Amino acid sequence: MDMLFYISGVVAVAATVMVITRSNAVHALLYLIVSLLAVAMVFYSLGSPFVAALEVIIYAGAIMVLFIFAIMMLDLRQTEPAQRTHLLRPRAWIGPVLLALVLLGELAWVYAASGLGRDASGISSPQQVGGSLFGPYALAAELMSLLLLAALVGAYHLARPDWPSQESGRPGGTP
Repeated sequence: MDMLFYISGVVAVAATVMVITRSNAVHALLYLIVSLLAVAMVFYSLGSPFVAALEVIIYAGAIMVLFIFAIMMLDLRQTEPAQRTHLLRPRAWIGPVLLALVLLGELAWVYAASGLGRDASGISSPQQVGGSLFGPYALAAELMSLLLLAALVGAYHLARPDWPSQESGRPGGTP
């Protein structure tokens, strides 16, 4: 299990570095998904499969849908259609797919080595996770939700075109 932890940690760090260094938002988003999956594998290797499942469902699932929505909303149509097909080339997918295959191989190795019926003494239960989220970390969870809402509202205002106002006929609506 230590090797699983270290390999997942290396994949998480490598994918996170790729998120920061990519100039294309969609490529960065692909690496972010791989990074979140690697963090889920770290949680799993530490004996917390429920938290790992929450990581995949909430972050790699729901939050990524929000990010994709924001990227689609911020599309300012500055790129040509020929440049947009660059995203569909297989070369753009090589890095994220290789890192995801490493994580998939780790997961298959863990299930083959330990089986599904291992000792559940160190596994956190849903009651423990819920107690933590609604207990000492309730304020942090609420602040994260407000931060995501503020980011979505900010993305909307950044992407909104300046349409002429009905009253003045000038952009911005100033008389």
